[in-house]
Amino acid sequence: MLNAYPRPQLRRDSFINLNGAWAFAVTNDEPPASYPDTIEVPYPPEAPLSGVERRIQPGEAMWYRRTFAAPVHTDGERVLLHFCAVDQIAEILLNGMLVGRHVGGYLPFSFDVTELLRANNELIVNAVDTLDHTYPWGKQKQKPGGMWYTPFSGIVGTVWMEVVPTSHITGLTLVPSLDAITVTVGTNTPFAFARIEIETLNGPLTVEATEPTVTIRIPHPVLWTPETPHLYPLTVRCGNDTVRSYFGLRTFSTACVNGIPRLLLNGKPVFLHGLLDQGYWPDGLCLPPDDGGYERDILAAKAQGFNTIRKHIRIEPLPFYEACDRLGILVIQDFVNNGSYRFLHDTLLPTIGLKRLPDKRTNRDPKARAVFLETAKATIRHLYNAPCVVGWTVFNEGWGQFCADDVYRKLKPLDPTRFFDTTSGWFRQKESDVQSEHVYFKRFQPKPGKKPLLLSEFGGYVFTENAGKKYGYRFFSSRDAYRAAVLKLYREEILPAIPKGLCGAIYTQLSDVEQERNGILTYDRTETKTDAAEMKALADALYREIGN
Repeated sequence: MLNAYPRPQLRRDSFINLNGAWAFAVTNDEPPASYPDTIEVPYPPEAPLSGVERRIQPGEAMWYRRTFAAPVHTDGERVLLHFCAVDQIAEILLNGMLVGRHVGGYLPFSFDVTELLRANNELIVNAVDTLDHTYPWGKQKQKPGGMWYTPFSGIVGTVWMEVVPTSHITGLTLVPSLDAITVTVGTNTPFAFARIEIETLNGPLTVEATEPTVTIRIPHPVLWTPETPHLYPLTVRCGNDTVRSYFGLRTFSTACVNGIPRLLLNGKPVFLHGLLDQGYWPDGLCLPPDDGGYERDILAAKAQGFNTIRKHIRIEPLPFYEACDRLGILVIQDFVNNGSYRFLHDTLLPTIGLKRLPDKRTNRDPKARAVFLETAKATIRHLYNAPCVVGWTVFNEGWGQFCADDVYRKLKPLDPTRFFDTTSGWFRQKESDVQSEHVYFKRFQPKPGKKPLLLSEFGGYVFTENAGKKYGYRFFSSRDAYRAAVLKLYREEILPAIPKGLCGAIYTQLSDVEQERNGILTYDRTETKTDAAEMKALADALYREIGN
């Protein structure tokens, strides 16, 4: 069972974890007469750790049921019910009454259930996942293969409750600089007063705020970097409500340095030496087997010298980003694709060189376009406070792409503190903060332009001793040959490109996923295919080249 606090940057003491054993049934649509199975929430029924391990078919309805005692609360308090994610359409019933409905699959939602509570309660979740491409679907396929994976359905994130004062804090917005933090306190009633406490190396710093937004100077600031991921604990008291959070002091920007467009961390050129991370696991599918799973992956990447993860077509639970913040690794966060994928248009034509196609008439469904924009905006709001997140990938390789320039202009004002990779790979238009390339089947020959150059996908080399189908981009029959080829790729193509303007390179990928065997880790994370000492020395050379 996953026990980590599900919202690390807005913590309260009143945390009631509803993960664990729930009664479970699958029907064609109608409510079940009984619940014959038990499922371990929050793992999806397709995952072995769920205890069900059943592929849900389109049109089937999942029914979850559990009972719980009402949390202790007074007349001046409210009880909130939270779901970190339910894929794809969810209806929530408490004691036979409809609480609410949510559509999506990757983002959290919550309800005030105070008025419906009894001493003993019955909670039912009805979930349907049709893999309707109007909504975000990522890399899920009913028929997985190649770069597409087993779909996941139903509850796929922690279910929890908390008790809050009637007048309470609804959120914090944290905007760092190199010597200050700007805090905006959101409340469900008109703001009156807040007491903000920050733990600094010089002792506690307290500010009395009479406005919802206040900028606080930090004495002797310690900047957040992958090498020194210093976090400042933050407590906000507003009326009877108290929440705990944290922040890191860091900036991320773009500028010309010695005539070359560069990415800057804290005002200095940084090379994004990264791994593509799909976020899949053999036993939990879209979730790690335990609360330490994210930390182990991050530490494995750092042990090889990497300083960046590109979170690919997934939004992880917030404990993942807390681990990145705490351990020190940069994150390029993809928005989750919706709309259609067309092999001929999105993969074959770019592979043979047609990479500059227009996009105003693609993914033309107005509802799908609206859903993508709203989900992207919600993703920015959801992850805005994480110091580790330094960039957003809007469209990947044309999947669901439409009117990229217009989308950039709508999203960029929501977060001017990070870079936007509007078209990762190809189908480049005009508006983007970086020039983003994917190169797998030929030698990388950088052609820098007026924007920082990011090789946002490359590599994909495969070495595996396991039998069965293997998907990747180049295959090796021995471990030594594989390791030599990876080092050669970096030394001959990546390292020489840095003086010419290359600002980052994202290798495919962190771990194997099902039939895709091009990870530096095996799918079960029991084996590292590359040599840590060799890769760390390589990383040091990359960082020296850009002047880190």
